[in-house]
Amino acid sequence: MTTTEASKTTSHSAPILDSITIDCVIFGFNQGSLEVLLVKHADGISKDKWGLPGGWIYTDESTDDAANRLLLALTGIKDIYLEQLRAFSAPDRFPVSRVITIGYYALLKREDWVGLKPGATASEVAWFKVSEVETLIYDHLHILEIGLKRLRRRIKQEPIGFNMLPEKFTLLQLMHLYEEILGYEMDKPNFRRKILRMNLLTALDEKQKDVSHRAAKLYKFNPEVYQKLQQKGFNFEF
Repeated sequence: MTTTEASKTTSHSAPILDSITIDCVIFGFNQGSLEVLLVKHADGISKDKWGLPGGWIYTDESTDDAANRLLLALTGIKDIYLEQLRAFSAPDRFPVSRVITIGYYALLKREDWVGLKPGATASEVAWFKVSEVETLIYDHLHILEIGLKRLRRRIKQEPIGFNMLPEKFTLLQLMHLYEEILGYEMDKPNFRRKILRMNLLTALDEKQKDVSHRAAKLYKFNPEVYQKLQQKGFNFEF
């Protein structure tokens, strides 16, 4: 839960559920690093501390609607697909009272979400490298770890990681994305051979621009194959 006791006071006509909250793990990929979106609290017991975007649920809304509402209010992000992660119900996870939180997670293209502005009970909103996040409020570090485990499992079965890349990318960028998420280095020739054999990518008659090293060939996704793989799934083990 990322809102405070003070954030229960809103203009919404329906009352707040005092024992259930939402927390969102939002992943992005930027300059070779896996990142997570965090907010800093403006007041309450967690003032000036960082946590996952989230908060209280109204009695007249679903958890899905609450997750989207809170993400928009705190960060300005809207119209994205949020997938439910699981419930977190440790008796002592919130210091004031017994509160169960429902975790959600999503994958974003970082380039689509720059210049985010905090709102509601958030004083700041920023992207952080997942590898550098050491302390968060309440049990949010645990929620982040569970979100990362889910991401690692799913990226081996579905081409979901491609949602985090720009429209045009290099094979090296794609490989670095998988390395960042899975947490280990890959063999470059083996990666290239396997990904190209899937026919998932369309080679473009373009190369990188404004780079200090040798410009690499650019690719984009084949949407037809992409849709098929989304439905069938695939094994992306190395």
